[in-house]
Amino acid sequence: MRAPLALLFIIDQPIFRTVVIGLAMLSDCIDGYLARRYHFTSRFGAVLDPLMDKFFVYVVLAVLLFEDQILPWQAATMLSRDFFLFLFLSYLGITGAWRNLEIKAIRWGKVTTAAQFCALIAIVLKISFPPQLFFLFILFGCLAFVELLQFKKRASSH
Repeated sequence: MRAPLALLFIIDQPIFRTVVIGLAMLSDCIDGYLARRYHFTSRFGAVLDPLMDKFFVYVVLAVLLFEDQILPWQAATMLSRDFFLFLFLSYLGITGAWRNLEIKAIRWGKVTTAAQFCALIAIVLKISFPPQLFFLFILFGCLAFVELLQFKKRASSH
């Protein structure tokens, strides 16, 4: 649902956009819960779910940037986790360890996604908050990177 919802975000109505973000958050929670509850998990689903989260956030940020509702540095901080994810995937590619990678959600990835959705709602509703809060996304990205390295280390020691 997050891909079509992202495309609906182009409709410039704050309440509508807030509902779109809320539905994206809800679909993210529900699809993961249902997949685990009814054992409909797959490697494809484990890859598709975070990709749809990223697609949604990227489209929303692109719209907000185009409309000058967010500054480029703010968008960059919100995407910093993906930079750290790229570093981790590059490391796996260089070492060849990607073959044994078990794809699963990590705590700091979930925290970042939730924070992104909350920040997007605040931006859409023009709720002011200190710009320094955007730097938390960089911290979350660092913590996600460390968590991925620790997960990789535990997985390779078994």
